[in-house]
Amino acid sequence: MINIGDYVSRKSYNNDIVFEVIGTNKEIVKLKGVDVRLLADAPISDLVTCERGKCDDFNPSVIDSLDRNEYFYLPGKILHIDADKSYLDRCMEFYKKNKVKAIGKTSKESEMAKVVGEYLSEVNPDILILTGHDAFLKDGVYKNSINFCNAVKEARKYEKSSDKLIIIAGACQSDYESLIKSGATFASSPKRINIHALDPAIIATSLSLLDRNENVDLIDLLSKTKYGKDGIGGLISKGTMYKGYPRSEVWLWIR
Repeated sequence: MINIGDYVSRKSYNNDIVFEVIGTNKEIVKLKGVDVRLLADAPISDLVTCERGKCDDFNPSVIDSLDRNEYFYLPGKILHIDADKSYLDRCMEFYKKNKVKAIGKTSKESEMAKVVGEYLSEVNPDILILTGHDAFLKDGVYKNSINFCNAVKEARKYEKSSDKLIIIAGACQSDYESLIKSGATFASSPKRINIHALDPAIIATSLSLLDRNENVDLIDLLSKTKYGKDGIGGLISKGTMYKGYPRSEVWLWIR
């Protein structure tokens, strides 16, 4: 018996991904990846139940080596717009753990182009994430890549320069080339593979904690994500963090 909320995997895919059951319709079950940004349907006969402990434990910290004896730091601000609240909540916990300022908003992929300008004006971020769910379907058709591209184009009306606004866009199997052409600084998915729920947040956090005078080591940055350069690619960019002197212990809110 399969119930909503159960964790399952698909026998036909060698049980490679753990899903949560989010809906049922007679013999067909709607699934959402627990760790990867993937929606799927499957017949009940193809599913086996999993223990929650079988989900991956990928939850890295972005390690810094900042000198806090003399200097203070102002990490770049992140605006994270996500179509999936559970993934957004997970990313917000990641930002909190790494002590970077992030504002989270939820929006359907199809609505992102309509709301992104308003959110950008409200938050004025250094880094923008546009993510949720996507899929590479038959005949070169994508489920939501066009929606992400349209949102990126709208964001570039707000700020044309990637030096002033870094945009990270896409989800599982997204149209990487079209997203980059639309104005994204980083995008998924070069090899049309699934990406981890935290991958966009890892890129954003790393850039938030990199000095704005330094170029990112692109190969090292992408290696921090779950699936590396196959899952996300992008442009060599500068960091977004300010460094100040002298440090005052009164400023407890400063990293």
